[in-house]
Amino acid sequence: MQLTGAQILIECLKEQGVDTIFGYPGGAVLNIYDELYKHQNEIRHILTSHEQGAAHAADGYARATGKVGVCLATSGPGATNLVTGIATAYMDSVPLVAITGNVAVPLLGKDSFQEVDITGITMPITKHNYIVKDVNELADTIRKAFYIAKEGRPGPVLIDIPKDVTALKAEYKYREPKPIPAYSERIREEDIERALKLINRAKRPFVYAGGGVGYAGADQELLTFVEKINSPIACSLMGQGAFPATHRLYTGMIGMHGTKASNIAATECDLLIAIGARFSDRVVSNLQRFAPRAKILQIDIDPAEINKNVRTFCYILGDIKTALTMLNDRLKPREANEWNEKIEKLMQEYPVTYTKNGNLKPQAIIEKIYEKTQGDAIITTEVGQHQMWVPQYYKFTKPRTFLSSGGLGTMGYGTGAAIGAKIGMPDKRVVHIAGDGSFRMNCNELATINAYKLPIIIVLINNGTLGMVRQWQTMFYEGRYSATTLDRGPDFVKLAEAYDIKGYRVTSEEELEKALNEAFALNEPVLLDCHVGIDEKVLPMVPPGKAIEDVITDDC
Repeated sequence: MQLTGAQILIECLKEQGVDTIFGYPGGAVLNIYDELYKHQNEIRHILTSHEQGAAHAADGYARATGKVGVCLATSGPGATNLVTGIATAYMDSVPLVAITGNVAVPLLGKDSFQEVDITGITMPITKHNYIVKDVNELADTIRKAFYIAKEGRPGPVLIDIPKDVTALKAEYKYREPKPIPAYSERIREEDIERALKLINRAKRPFVYAGGGVGYAGADQELLTFVEKINSPIACSLMGQGAFPATHRLYTGMIGMHGTKASNIAATECDLLIAIGARFSDRVVSNLQRFAPRAKILQIDIDPAEINKNVRTFCYILGDIKTALTMLNDRLKPREANEWNEKIEKLMQEYPVTYTKNGNLKPQAIIEKIYEKTQGDAIITTEVGQHQMWVPQYYKFTKPRTFLSSGGLGTMGYGTGAAIGAKIGMPDKRVVHIAGDGSFRMNCNELATINAYKLPIIIVLINNGTLGMVRQWQTMFYEGRYSATTLDRGPDFVKLAEAYDIKGYRVTSEEELEKALNEAFALNEPVLLDCHVGIDEKVLPMVPPGKAIEDVITDDC
């Protein structure tokens, strides 16, 4: 049947099972919004306050649900406002399709009103992108975009559609989505055999798990694997929830703000097994001194990650879930030995802890949230000190429950992500933990939270500064606090109330207990403005350029 480009877009979105779009309208996408109006019972449109919020919401929706997140923006500044959100999704391997409008095809390249080369701008931060100048190519392009976003290592894809293409007609015929291969055929038998020999011979194995485990749905296979080889295991920031933090073999986070037990284990192990992890500089630190005694086995779906940052002794390329299943079927169980005893002793000797002095402490806030949720919640964060305190003091046991910008480190990410997570998982409790510096960047999305009556609990850890930057200025810049003290508004409780959201000011543990009890009892959005000391630090910490075992554990 003959349909307009806008109608074809909607039909293709329905083909792909899309039920939610986050966006902001404008002139170049009016035809698309007109069709969304007609199909509002089939595809829900969430109007955010800003296009960046739409991109982060689509990202949070994707991370929480495992589906492809979709965001929509008009041409020019609308499209460029998506860029930070697209880059965030790219760095953290999030399946996202961003749809932008553009000026009509005859006006392209003529500096037309609100024209921008968004495909050129986003080329380095997408798995692929398209500009569709022929309506006859639109349907297949949309189908390809969703396929690419999901297959292999997930990531964002952008489709730019000139306005006249949304009005012109072409033939449309329904197609079932193309199945996504597991890439199990990439896994070579010789690599499995070589890995088995390495693992079975290891006396001091150590597992380093990353975000790829959760995306592969391989958390149960990882649990079986770790228990079978009786190996201590650490997770990266993005790997939180891939392995239960309550498990006896879990040593905590690894890297710059990882536990001393995790970092020493990585340094002294004889076999480091990296699963769905990319050896980020925040994990490896000093490359020459990283895992110096270990042979490295890497398991990953992305060939670009093999030997990119760290040279491996051997690797398994392919679907993580399949690879772990193949290994689990053939591995010999390993008994605990002196290595296990040593790591257990390190965990007891160097726990992640803090000093209580009667004041409200940020670490205590995280602990109290964990106590109230019993770990059964989706936690979103912004970026900074609070982002590190969360995995240190909240015990994640399931994947897709910790949503944070790890690779790009995007301040302003979490509020939009919380919206997307709650829209995608309405039956799950969503708690957004933010720093005051990050939160003010996209606090306009309080309007979105209130408009859709999303019962998100926002816990603001307010230290009146850009805390992580101040920590570095204290430790490495002799206390020269250049442009980090936030001695200005707003009053966040009044700001919440301006958006008709209930706000609490919290200055003590007693007030925190009362406010959290009330917030958890309400089925509505709530903001807690928790005031903590300006010089609280995230510890442990590995100083820049040092080996990861050279970790600072005390505030000195």
